[in-house]
Amino acid sequence: MALGYMGKLIRTKLTEGKVVSEPLNMDDARAFIGGAGLGTKIVYDEVPASADPLGPENKILFMTGPVTATKFPTSGRYEVCTKSPATGMWVDASSAGYWAAEFKKTGFDGIIAEGASSKPVYLWISDGKAELRDASHLWGKDSVQTQEIIQKELGDSKICVLCIGEAGEKKVLMSAVMNDEGRAAGRAGVGAVMGSKNLKAIAVRGKQNPKLANPEFVGEMAKKFSHELSTNPLLEPMRAYGTAGSMDTAWITGDIPVQNWRKGLWKEGCISIGGKKMADTILKPHKACYNCPIRCSRWIKIDEGKFKMEGPGPEYETLGSFGSMLLNDDLESICHINELCNRYGIDTISAGCAVAFAMEAYENGVITKQDTGGVELKWGNVDAIIEMTHQIGQAKGLGALLGQGVKRAAKQLGKGSEKYAIHVKGLEVPMHDPRAFHGMAVNYATSPRGACHLHGAAFIYDMGLIAPGFGVNYKQGRFDKKGKGLNTKAAQDQASFINSLVVCQFCGLGLSPFHAVHLLGAITGFAYQSKEIPLIAERITNLQRVFSLKCGVTAKDDVLPERLLTPLKEGGHAGKAADLESQLVEYYDVRGWNKEGVPTKAKLEQLGLEYAIKDLY
Repeated sequence: MALGYMGKLIRTKLTEGKVVSEPLNMDDARAFIGGAGLGTKIVYDEVPASADPLGPENKILFMTGPVTATKFPTSGRYEVCTKSPATGMWVDASSAGYWAAEFKKTGFDGIIAEGASSKPVYLWISDGKAELRDASHLWGKDSVQTQEIIQKELGDSKICVLCIGEAGEKKVLMSAVMNDEGRAAGRAGVGAVMGSKNLKAIAVRGKQNPKLANPEFVGEMAKKFSHELSTNPLLEPMRAYGTAGSMDTAWITGDIPVQNWRKGLWKEGCISIGGKKMADTILKPHKACYNCPIRCSRWIKIDEGKFKMEGPGPEYETLGSFGSMLLNDDLESICHINELCNRYGIDTISAGCAVAFAMEAYENGVITKQDTGGVELKWGNVDAIIEMTHQIGQAKGLGALLGQGVKRAAKQLGKGSEKYAIHVKGLEVPMHDPRAFHGMAVNYATSPRGACHLHGAAFIYDMGLIAPGFGVNYKQGRFDKKGKGLNTKAAQDQASFINSLVVCQFCGLGLSPFHAVHLLGAITGFAYQSKEIPLIAERITNLQRVFSLKCGVTAKDDVLPERLLTPLKEGGHAGKAADLESQLVEYYDVRGWNKEGVPTKAKLEQLGLEYAIKDLY
């Protein structure tokens, strides 16, 4: 009997219009835990490296973990796993809210969607039963409308809905999977994969709680961690402002990018769109995701003006991508743009970066008014930013090109625009400058899904934090040269572990291997040892790497745009830039990879990945 797990997966055969239940492989569950970890194993086994990401051969997974729907804090997340249409390699994207817990209570641990439906459909799952329903009437609806219509159609306002908006339907390569109130599994075009399969939504309602090996102990650990998350002074800004609070201080170190990564300082602008300004003007009482004591979700209300609205407010990443990156210091406009992205189902990081690319191309004459349809793509032009957001979401005009990502846009435009396209492996770089925290350089270059701050938050170790359980035993400064490869390995493996449990990083970063074995043991009954946790995490990270290598990634792709390796003259990292070349040498070495960035046979054998050797050697 499965403990902690529901013991079943749903396989949705979209081409045939069939839904079947199959048992969860418990050997794989123990070896990869769940979430993105278990998703990695399934994608590796079932998706050919040659598969067209937007073709029927690709599969898209929606995975929970053993911690999901328990009393443990932040246990309401899910992972979307697939081959990315934006990068052509592995991607997992995570989202919070309430959908994951509600789904697991239907009696399943995950969903494998394969093939492609001949018409729009949505999947309805309720207490152990699943069926495909016609979604023709939902096609063209935004993510908010879709959720409301399904709830009304099924007669239950407590139904949780995961869906795509218009961007996903039109296979925009920065389209997201949306759920609840503005929660997004946002990166690398996972929404486009749903759209390619004509899968509009997944609606869930359940009442089955997972059976635990030792529910009393889980309750005790949950109480302890909830108290820590509620009282830890380091999290006070998060409780007060959410991630938006980081905007108020990011300019000090130069962490926040300005004008498409060209400037190192924008103090007044950052403060004008930061968490404190939001709290003083439009922020309402915070909302919380499932079982979360931090309550970082911002709920905002703008009472008047052309941006009048009420709804979820922007995260730090959105304030950066549609604020500092574009020299837009109008907070209310960013809130409006954030709402547009939520409804269209667009990744705000990639979309803002695409607009920044277009503005620089316009500034240099690569893009003209004829290309924009008369729109003045000048820095800080709010109306132009809003228009481009609409065009990206609707895949029309210049937005149809920008929605394919800056790498493809630059390739088509040419004329030197490649230097304005700031990406790694086709994924736009998030709002943390590697010149401010040098560990982020090698992290971005090697992150499993392209440039990513969540698959390796190496900057926390650059701030002097340590993680002995993952090999970081001494404090480092942000500009230190030595140790960045080790830090990045630790940060990436820690992220792999967190995403396999599946919990929020704000909680998971405080979960040591010692705590983890006790928590997992009390949930699943598996007798893990502390030393196994880093190995499981390594196993996941390495198998993701092997999958991407099979898809054509090489060490030559482990690079950064030249702009991010060029020092600026002002700001918190003036005159500084990371030595990526030496970082990569150290990183490959501590990873047990050869000079070509390929895991050695010995490393794969150590991690129990012998079956991957034949794919590499």
